Amino acid sequence: MHDLGAGFGYLLKGQRWMARHGRHYGFGLIPGLITLVLYVAALVALALWGQDFVTWTTPFADDWSSPWQGLFRGFLTAVLFVLALLLSVLTFTAVTLLIGQPFYETLSEKVDRDVSPDGTAPESGLPLWRELWISARDSLRILVRAVLWGVLLFALGFVPFIGQTAIPVIGFFVTGFFLTEELTAVALQRRGIDLRARLTLLRSRKTLIWGFGTPLGLSFLVPFVAVFLMPGAVAGATMMARELLGEETEEGDGEEGDREERGPEAGPASVAQ
Repeated sequence: MHDLGAGFGYLLKGQRWMARHGRHYGFGLIPGLITLVLYVAALVALALWGQDFVTWTTPFADDWSSPWQGLFRGFLTAVLFVLALLLSVLTFTAVTLLIGQPFYETLSEKVDRDVSPDGTAPESGLPLWRELWISARDSLRILVRAVLWGVLLFALGFVPFIGQTAIPVIGFFVTGFFLTEELTAVALQRRGIDLRARLTLLRSRKTLIWGFGTPLGLSFLVPFVAVFLMPGAVAGATMMARELLGEETEEGDGEEGDREERGPEAGPASVAQ
């Protein structure tokens, strides 16, 4: 239970960090806004032409009598839209991080420098194209895992009683885990930690990860909220990554001038007492 509360605490710390460093907030919003426009366009297209797509893919039902044809295709259309919404929640973070890799790398480094006792941040030393390739490859692997979990949980949702009680709860915890993996990947990848090692690290502190990612995943269900929480989520995930790796962390001072802008020589004296 302590780790569960600590995970939620990092989510709040990340949002507080963004509130104290507001000049970085607009910078961190750009990738989320781009992704939101793309997702809304895709969902609107699905709402407009989803039924036509279902009709095209079910020619065997053309000769069915009423009302069975309409009920069958209406059910499939609803299932298709629900799956699209679920995948939107599961993949929004991955797509946003992929689009915003340069933005969030910069933001994560600023957080590292601000909370590090010596005012420094780890650097990958890789060229941007290489970082983008690794991020895209790892995001695809996580997406495959998320889709498999999503399909499994959706199927289990039809099981009486369990499907309406336990399965939705499990679904939110699974979503929270994958969201946290994608967010912590920004800081952990910069430290040269590959996907397999990241997953092992996160599984070693599942309750901490759930405490961070599950409420974040729930909030992402509210339209547009994900866009505005993403910068703070990246900041909080960076701080949590430091704890997972046993790195010392000190709270930033919250003043308008960041320690990383004053230089690493400022040292611990420039962080909160």
